[in-house]
Amino acid sequence: MPLTATLARVDADLAAGRVPLARQRLRGLVSSFPNDPALRRRLAEVYRLYGEPAEAGRWMYLEEDQEADETSAFEARYRTPQERMRALAWRGPEALAPSSFAVEQLTAVRTACSEALGHPVDWDSTPSVPDDEPDDGAGGFSSFLAGAGCLAVFLTMLGIWVNGLIALFD
Repeated sequence: MPLTATLARVDADLAAGRVPLARQRLRGLVSSFPNDPALRRRLAEVYRLYGEPAEAGRWMYLEEDQEADETSAFEARYRTPQERMRALAWRGPEALAPSSFAVEQLTAVRTACSEALGHPVDWDSTPSVPDDEPDDGAGGFSSFLAGAGCLAVFLTMLGIWVNGLIALFD
């Protein structure tokens, strides 16, 4: 669906009080057009309707007129530069940013992320887990239980199959 048609639907959704649907449409648009500041601003406005200052701050982070409490909430939710970089969902070089303020913000986040990881990163290839952090073992027991469950199902199916073969040839 074209951008203008989707924005018209967002307006209709908001007018009808369908805020969750409007938010979902805007998230899709921001995903498709990550460098469009007007879409980011609209999404921040919808999150304000939800009472979500961290998410409003996330989508207003590149705007000079951002609100300090929203920015603080965003930075508190996304504590590391890597988390912020992923949350901002920017694509391409900082030069595509619409203002010098946005360029400075993007550059600062990317530089901090590169320093934290110990190697250069760009906006199109942010790693999900730092290479230099050891695995903390979270999920080890649940992975074991999942594997044991799969093994139990497999052995049960094998037993049924063998039992069927024996019954067939008796």
